[in-house]
Amino acid sequence: MFSKEEIEELVIQIRREHGLPVTPFEIDEVRYDREEDKLFIIAHDRTDKSVIIGSSLVIGKLKEILGVKMVSVYTTLDLILKRMQLERSLNFAEEHGLDFLIPFIKAEFNFPPRKWPNPKKSTKGIVFLTFNAKALLGFANTFGIESQVYGVRYSFPKLSFIPVDRSIREVFFPSEEFLKSLVKDEEIILSEFAFPARFDKVVLINPIRFLRIGYFELKYLFGESRPAVFNKADLLDYVVKMISEGLMEATDGARIIRWGWKR
Repeated sequence: MFSKEEIEELVIQIRREHGLPVTPFEIDEVRYDREEDKLFIIAHDRTDKSVIIGSSLVIGKLKEILGVKMVSVYTTLDLILKRMQLERSLNFAEEHGLDFLIPFIKAEFNFPPRKWPNPKKSTKGIVFLTFNAKALLGFANTFGIESQVYGVRYSFPKLSFIPVDRSIREVFFPSEEFLKSLVKDEEIILSEFAFPARFDKVVLINPIRFLRIGYFELKYLFGESRPAVFNKADLLDYVVKMISEGLMEATDGARIIRWGWKR
């Protein structure tokens, strides 16, 4: 429906009309999801992506002109890194008999667009709420995990969970040893671990890293969550790590830090 040449011409037109420099850029591919009315632009690299987004002005005008529900921009490198992680995740799921995760991993190989299978009851597990609390709950529901939900006391007053008296640092960096101590039977634990997945008596998974889905996408999939209690230095540490791993845009990181410093 949309060609990359058409999109390139529109980006140049929008930048000229709004007094932005017309910097050379390259689009490798354009994909349109007719069912969801979403346009995905695959830029060659991050510089090209920045030109297309244009501080949100260009991409906003592009969405308006094309009359689509959403326009998202990724880079070829983003997708290469994602597929590399998915290969490791697929091997992990096969090695540890996590068959219920395999259809989701395989679906992500074709992203964009994202076409997940319908959730089925799969296994029991534990969810420990960290910064992306709504996303963790969303992943558990998507994977069909029947879970007990825990979190640091007072951390997410609008969400339902079993409160535990733990350091507020664990709002960002959960304790593996503590969470393993909660397990009664062989279960899966979901939280924002520093790694994608690990087997240590039980399966520990950070679904964000496991499927390599960035913060921007998580917002649209599951909504945003904000902890009520946290340490500002921990927030900064968390955001920097997410940005350095390519899981958060610098603009989102700056917005989150600004929010945290006003608390």
